Amino acid sequence: MEYSPEDVVYVPAHYARVRRQAHGSVTVNSDGTSGAAVKVPIAGNDKNILSAIGSADLSKSQHLASSSFGLALDNVNGHGATLTKTRIPGFGDQVTAAGKVNLFHNDNHDLNANAFATRNMPNIPQVPNFDTVGAGVNYMFKDKIGASASAAHTDFINRNDYSLGGKLNLFKSPDTSLDFNAGVKKFETPFMKSGWEPNYGFSFSKYF
Repeated sequence: MEYSPEDVVYVPAHYARVRRQAHGSVTVNSDGTSGAAVKVPIAGNDKNILSAIGSADLSKSQHLASSSFGLALDNVNGHGATLTKTRIPGFGDQVTAAGKVNLFHNDNHDLNANAFATRNMPNIPQVPNFDTVGAGVNYMFKDKIGASASAAHTDFINRNDYSLGGKLNLFKSPDTSLDFNAGVKKFETPFMKSGWEPNYGFSFSKYF
């Protein structure tokens, strides 16, 4: 499960956008997949928090689709970085470095840019290690309504992935959040391409 805006809470009076609490989240999607993630602060000061992170995703048949663990660094100004290792049964391992930069923030608007690079290490004979890179933007209005767009490229198979998404916060308290997420995605290669495939789901987050 990827690092997301739910990992950050905005307090405009002090512009403090990191939480020094353990955080868990569960996501259920319309295609039958689901996932859970946890984030536990382990060190920090008044400007940066270093956390241990872990996640697990389930396939439509409710078998383990992937599991990840790593570290996340969150900055009081809304910037962040993660380093994770992912195990995908039947495929192999991935190591991903990702970063986020806050471009604009006030009481109503929040705009972030993000990028990642993944080293894929398949356990498949005759398939070499290969890289995937990507970037995107996400926007939130009053921490209530959001939109995102991203693209990724895998040079080994000359594949491009695109996604567009939206988010609506249904409930929020100081330590709990329930969100509705919806979006579309597609991929293209020189040999085949998909149409835009819709998906939606619900995410529940809790701070402890």
